[in-house]
Amino acid sequence: MELMLLWRMLLRRWWIILLPVAVAAVIVVPGLLDNQPAAGGFSAQFSYTAAQVLEAIPNRDGDFQDVWLASELTVNAFTDWVRSDTFRDEIVAVTAADGLEIDPTVIGIAADNDRSTGQIFLSGPDAGQLELIAAAAIEVLQTRSAQVFPQLGDQPAQVTLLDRPQIAPAPPPLPNRFAPFIRLGLALAAGLGLALLVEYLDPTLRRREDVTALGVPVIGAIPRR
Repeated sequence: MELMLLWRMLLRRWWIILLPVAVAAVIVVPGLLDNQPAAGGFSAQFSYTAAQVLEAIPNRDGDFQDVWLASELTVNAFTDWVRSDTFRDEIVAVTAADGLEIDPTVIGIAADNDRSTGQIFLSGPDAGQLELIAAAAIEVLQTRSAQVFPQLGDQPAQVTLLDRPQIAPAPPPLPNRFAPFIRLGLALAAGLGLALLVEYLDPTLRRREDVTALGVPVIGAIPRR
């Protein structure tokens, strides 16, 4: 019975329900047609290998196996370094020396490694700035590791790039992707709430059940033709 009453209310007030949805659609649909959701900025990534310069190790004993192990440990240490504020500060210092002041809070830096191969992931709001940031990150990797790791001796670790960073648009964040549909859903919920409010405030009696619910007996009814 309650479902039937709700269905009748929806049939009567459908235009009130769709009114907020239509207003939201006017705002949302142009953005969907342009297929240009809020930008997620730009991203870049590159891979590298690193190892301590053998000449920097006095009285070295061992075989090639310990060289590969040392390379793996070096890249693992570099991964932790890249994730630190120290690496970010070094990038800012390098770009500042080139005449570019960068807000460190807009630089996104992440790192990972698979044995002797490291990966660095960069992100930022501007493609031109991100290209300079990537170049600065490479310079820091190749020239400033000895300042962070005293076990390297006086020479920075030898860093070789496996690929050059390519700047590409980053996908927009998930909230931005679903924002149009969330707005339409909120508009639909607002329309339903508005329809229920209008139905509650409307004193019109439309059916026999409405009259009997007030305790008034129905003597007769004129049927619809």
